[in-house]
Amino acid sequence: MAVELHLPDLPEVRVALGPARGGAPRPRLAWHLRLRDLVSAYLPLLLMLLLALGTWWLVKNTPGPAPARDTALPRGEPDYTMQQFVLQRFDDAGRLTVRVEGSLLRHFPDTDRVEIDQPSIRATAPDGRVTLAGARRAIANGDASELQLLGGASVGTRDGKGLPIEMRGEFLHLFLVAERVRTHLPVSVAHGRNRLHAAGIDLDLPARRLDFQGPVRATLATAAP
Repeated sequence: MAVELHLPDLPEVRVALGPARGGAPRPRLAWHLRLRDLVSAYLPLLLMLLLALGTWWLVKNTPGPAPARDTALPRGEPDYTMQQFVLQRFDDAGRLTVRVEGSLLRHFPDTDRVEIDQPSIRATAPDGRVTLAGARRAIANGDASELQLLGGASVGTRDGKGLPIEMRGEFLHLFLVAERVRTHLPVSVAHGRNRLHAAGIDLDLPARRLDFQGPVRATLATAAP
């Protein structure tokens, strides 16, 4: 058996579902908005690039170390001076062994020598014997153990028996450590009550020997009767 249904006419219904795929493109953003998006995306990379370029520029333009300058003084020029000075040297036990004072000291580095105006020297030997020396000028080595006394030079000390010895001349070469006095120029020597004049001397106190050079003129004191 067949049944037939008759439906009334329905109105046409249409539903808008949006443009189909592959339809019209979306409208493009303005150029300044696109530039903003581009800069925002690449800003970290640009900052790193600028930092690298700045570092390279600093390294390339930083001045290098200055070339070493020749600070050597001209030969014969002092590197320091002292006025109205006092120099003292002590032994390992703390005892004063040498005292040097003067009006002006000049140190010359090329030879490590010292020139002293109006020097006054006091040296004490290990046995306590004192040596006094002076002159108008002196030339000494670095530790003042050797002095050349120039102009009105004098050296006074005592021999092994305690008798005073005094030497005077225009040049006396004093060796404090070796306890010797030498000169090749005229010199006068007072030894106790004896007086001697010679063209040169070599006094060796530890050996208790006094050698004369050239003609010698002496005044010797006789023993009391």
